[in-house]
Amino acid sequence: MENKRSALSLPEPALSLVSGGIAGALSRTAVSPMERVKVLQQVQGSTNSYQGVFGSVRQIWREEGYRGLYRGNGINCIRVIPYSAVQYASYQRLKRFLARPDGSLSTESRLVAGTVAGFLSVLVSYPMDLVKTRLSVQTAQLRNLKSRASIEKPPGMWQSLVNIYRNEGGIPALYRGIMPTSWGVAPYTALNFTMYESMKELVPEKHRKNPAIALTLGAISGGVGQTIIYPMDVLRRRFQVATLGGGEMGFQYKSTPDALVQIVRKEGYKGLYKGLPANIWKICPSMAVQWMSYDLIRNLLQ
Repeated sequence: MENKRSALSLPEPALSLVSGGIAGALSRTAVSPMERVKVLQQVQGSTNSYQGVFGSVRQIWREEGYRGLYRGNGINCIRVIPYSAVQYASYQRLKRFLARPDGSLSTESRLVAGTVAGFLSVLVSYPMDLVKTRLSVQTAQLRNLKSRASIEKPPGMWQSLVNIYRNEGGIPALYRGIMPTSWGVAPYTALNFTMYESMKELVPEKHRKNPAIALTLGAISGGVGQTIIYPMDVLRRRFQVATLGGGEMGFQYKSTPDALVQIVRKEGYKGLYKGLPANIWKICPSMAVQWMSYDLIRNLLQ
């Protein structure tokens, strides 16, 4: 048993890269239907084409079938492997760099490490996040999306990347919306990692490897973190679809502050939280599964 254990062991940063990548893919697949509902509600504007969490699930099933609930999940899994791998690996490395001489870490240092890790993970995976959002939206029956050609036969992942590059402005077009995304993901990652690890330190050491503990703490840290930064996630999705169908979605934002003002003016403050119930249904089990998977895989390979 001891020999088998050493044969499986991986050094850092490979340990965090592998554990984070697998955990990310597992967690996203587990909650893919809720992710699609959230995105559609975020970008429907004031049309209210999709109402309620489970009402939207039934509507997608009725209009697009079972596959509709998982539309965009393939590229999301491809995206989340480098996204989560870089996030976990850079966080672990930054923790060691910022640690005190005795190896302990302050809350401020955890927040800094999480913020930088969040930004780096966005940087390496953003074009795929953009395409994932487009694929999630293109087949939806949104009243503010009338381009039937894209609805009837949406392009695949690679063709979408090529189309955006050729038709919407080259490399900058592939990073449209990266600023509100970074302003959301970076603080979310900081809060998520810091809360999870801080709460875990309060658990008696003999119980820390219990999967139920990871599930519970992951759900709490993910749910709280996402709720705090949620308006930036709404902006992220709207910037990503702003030029879809020649701009027929109707989101003409000059900047992040301008987008916030326009949403509040046209949709009220509720517009900044569209899709939040679906997001809670998604993020709590997603982060629970992700942290549990990460801890289990890391313990297996360590």
